[in-house]
This record gives sequence, structure tokens and C-alpha cells, in this order.
Amino acid sequence: MSFALYMIGFIIFMAGLVWAAVVAGVPQLYIGIGGLVILGIGIFSAVSKTRAKDPPQN
Repeated sequence: MSFALYMIGFIIFMAGLVWAAVVAGVPQLYIGIGGLVILGIGIFSAVSKTRAKDPPQN
């Protein structure tokens, strides 16, 4: 799976969570902080899932 495809899916997931928080009446400051934390987790996991494996050393 490519990095871009992984990130697109994660951003759609994050947008759904943010929308649910807005509907639930969570203050914007907390939504922003939570969104940044979730985005950081998404980037870390996307890099780890799509990173090419190192070739074996001889």
C-alpha cells in the first residue's frame, strides 16, 4: 500500500472524528489539539507500514 493512499484514508478517518467532535460540542481548542495528535500518529504509522525493508547485508 502506498504512503499517499494510506494518508488519504487516515485523513478521511480523522475528518470523521473531528466532525463527530464538532457535533458533540467539544471546544475548538481541544479539537485542534486532538487533530494534530491524531495526524502525527497517522504519519508515524503510515511511514512504518509503507517503509521499504532494508536489503540484507552480506
